[in-house]
Amino acid sequence: MTAFVISLREGLEAALIVGILLGALKQLGRPQLGRAVWLGVASALIVSLLGAAGLIVAGIELEGRAEEIFEGVTLLLAAAFLTTMILWMHRQAGTLRATLTAQAKQAAAAPHRWALFGVAFFAVVREGLELTLLLVATSLQSSALAVARGALPGLTVAVLLGILIHHGVLRLNLRLFFTVTNLLLLLFAAGMVGLGIHELVEAGVLPAIVDPLYDINVFFSDRSVTGELLRGLFGFNGNPALSETIAYLGYLIGIGWLIFGPGSRRRPAQPAAAG
Repeated sequence: MTAFVISLREGLEAALIVGILLGALKQLGRPQLGRAVWLGVASALIVSLLGAAGLIVAGIELEGRAEEIFEGVTLLLAAAFLTTMILWMHRQAGTLRATLTAQAKQAAAAPHRWALFGVAFFAVVREGLELTLLLVATSLQSSALAVARGALPGLTVAVLLGILIHHGVLRLNLRLFFTVTNLLLLLFAAGMVGLGIHELVEAGVLPAIVDPLYDINVFFSDRSVTGELLRGLFGFNGNPALSETIAYLGYLIGIGWLIFGPGSRRRPAQPAAAG
C-alpha cells in the first residue's frame, strides 16, 4: 500500500504538471510546442531511472555495518524528501495551475524551445527523483516485489486520472485528494524516520538510550504477517529503542502540527479541470 499511495501521489502530480503545460500551450494556440514538453518529460524519466539504478547498485555493494548505515541514511533522506513534498503541496496546491501556466506562457514566448523543455524537465524530474528515492526506501521496509506490485498499479492509475482530468472527463477535488494523501504520507514518513533511526542505532552511530523501551513481540510480533505489513506501511517495531520512539513521535507531532494545526494555511478546495 505504501508504494501504491506514493506512486499514485507522485505520478498524479507529474501527470497534472504535464496536463497543465499542454493545456497552456493549447490556449496560446501553439500545441506544436508540446513536443518540447514531451522531450523534457522523457529526459526526466531517464534521469530518474538512472538515479534508481545508482541507489540500488550502491546498496547491493554494501554489507554489515556499512549496509545498516546506508539503509538508515536512505530512510531518513526519503523521509526528508517526503516531508518536503507534503509541505510544498500543502502550500502550493491552490496555485499550482496558475504558476505552471505562467511559466509555460513565458517559456513559449522564448526564441527557442529549450526554455519550455526546461520547465517540463525540472518540474517532472523532481517528482521522478523523489519517487525513486521513496521507492528504494520503501523496499528497505518490505520486499522489492511488494514495492513493484504497489508502484506499477499506482503509476497506472495516476496516468489514467491525469488523462481523464486533462480531457475534462473527470473533475477531481485536489484539495481533498492531497489532504487525504498528506495524512497517509505523514504516517509513512514517520515510519521511515523511526526505522532510519533504528538502523543507525543498530550500526552504533546513534545511542539507543534505552533498548528496548518496551517489547510486545510476545503478544504481537513485528515478524508476523500483520506485523510485517504494519512495518512496511508505518515502520512498526515491536521492541523499539527510546531514541527511535522519540524520533518517531517527535516527527509525527511536529510535522503533523505544521500540516493540520490551526496555524496551517488553508485555501478553498478547487476541483481539477481540463487544461
